[in-house]
Amino acid sequence: MLEERFLAVTGAQAYAQSQFMPNESVLNAGALIAIPSLVSQGPNRFFKVLDPLPSGFYGLHHIVLILCFMALCRIKNPEQLKKHSPGEFGKLLGLDRIPEVGYFREKMRQITDQSKADELHKELFHFWAGGMPGMFFYIDGHVRVYYGGNANLPKRFVSREKLCLSGTTEFWVNDQQGLPLMVVTGELNDKLKSAVEEIIPRILGEMTKGPKPGEPVFTLVIDREAYEPAWFIKLWEEYRIAVITYRKNVRDKWDEILFNSTETKVFNTNVTMQLSELGTQLNGFWFREIRRLSENGHQTSIITTHPSLLLRDTAVKMFSRWTQENFFKYMIANFDFDRMIEYGTEPVDQKRTIPNPEYKVLTYQLRKNREKKSRLEARVFKQMGNDGTIDIEHLAQNLIKSSPLIEKINGYNDEIKDLLEKRKSQPSRISIAEMPEDKRYNKLKQESKKLKNAIIMLVYRAESALYNIMQEFYKSTEKEGRVILKEIFSSDADMIPDYENKKLTIRLHSLSTPRANLAVKELCSLLNQTETCFPFTDLMLVYETVAV
Repeated sequence: MLEERFLAVTGAQAYAQSQFMPNESVLNAGALIAIPSLVSQGPNRFFKVLDPLPSGFYGLHHIVLILCFMALCRIKNPEQLKKHSPGEFGKLLGLDRIPEVGYFREKMRQITDQSKADELHKELFHFWAGGMPGMFFYIDGHVRVYYGGNANLPKRFVSREKLCLSGTTEFWVNDQQGLPLMVVTGELNDKLKSAVEEIIPRILGEMTKGPKPGEPVFTLVIDREAYEPAWFIKLWEEYRIAVITYRKNVRDKWDEILFNSTETKVFNTNVTMQLSELGTQLNGFWFREIRRLSENGHQTSIITTHPSLLLRDTAVKMFSRWTQENFFKYMIANFDFDRMIEYGTEPVDQKRTIPNPEYKVLTYQLRKNREKKSRLEARVFKQMGNDGTIDIEHLAQNLIKSSPLIEKINGYNDEIKDLLEKRKSQPSRISIAEMPEDKRYNKLKQESKKLKNAIIMLVYRAESALYNIMQEFYKSTEKEGRVILKEIFSSDADMIPDYENKKLTIRLHSLSTPRANLAVKELCSLLNQTETCFPFTDLMLVYETVAV
């Protein structure tokens, strides 16, 4: 290593080669069990898109592997590396140490300065989606709340906080199992519909085969935010893209005799649902409508433009949207999903039009004044009496009694008139350039967050692959699978290289429970069958466990 460090200083080498030494009880070495599943998820796409780093001790693959190991061990940002021994962490890479935090950030900056994150995401989507027609894509937005003061971001309602807060919206595309495929960052808290219109060409660009006659190219599963029947029909007629979503404003109820008991599987669980299907007309367009009858009599309505999907499968696809909600929840809890990676702002397209903030403020004030006026009018009506009789004397007394309220109502009428006049002078939409300079919207720097998104998508998919393998031999995988995997990733292990036979043995230490040890023993046996080599070496990984 000393020789390679000397070569690194002089710039005479691209990067240091991994050289593993026999070590016992290496901290976090259990994360190496994820190497086969990581390799299966296409990390080579990083090296296909990104340029090599400047010559030195650490190469691009070292930095990518460090980021992956950090995510596996739930080390949520570079600063947390200060709590971990750089020498111990370096052993996972076959190096004498990992870079210190400042230099590590410099290496990450060399990656983000290439501005190739969008190309990387496109390459990963191509690898994961496969370009096959007929797929189902789940699209939903997630708001990253911003609490700083440097950026001027528009506000949006955040359902988990039940508040309107400033932030940036990321629109995620997942498959039915909840595995991430793509993420698009909205510039100004874009609506779901506009995000879908941006995502569609990206998906269509990856389709290498056409659909069967009469079948959709692919199907979108979305929530009510993008509900617009005419737009759904347009997607089908122009692109042959089908949509499945919940129906809004359902006021009628179907006769319960129309519902039939149907057995199916949702979230890998056998369930029995009461389902029915009829045609329905919305805004002059015909749709298939599927309803589920719950035990309390509630009817959940689903509409779709998919022409041939079975009634049962349509309901399953819609209710599987919760896999994406669970994905967001897991990401927030385990990967510090919303953390700001890089400080600073950058301008947005100055020609972009947005709802005029001043117009929105006046509209809000109008609505509030009209609500107050309506409440006062209701009080006056109650005081005047509504028994149908006419008593002039009684009426005069009530008018006198209600005069303060009537005076306030007249005041609100004047305010409403003034607000309407002010609103007439304001356009409903303006461009960013037309906003006052001190209030002009901008956006947070995005390149580093896009790189993090690519890493955590890769790691989550790799972890999910291990989780799915465990289901073959561990009955409680659904409840305990990911908990056991996290314990493995953060556990100690012995590392025993054998260069003569080109093997690197990872001997995992005992876990907290006997059933976890049995599970990891089976997992090691299955992973050994993959005959995976450690990246950028010819050492085949062999997994063992000391537990009996």
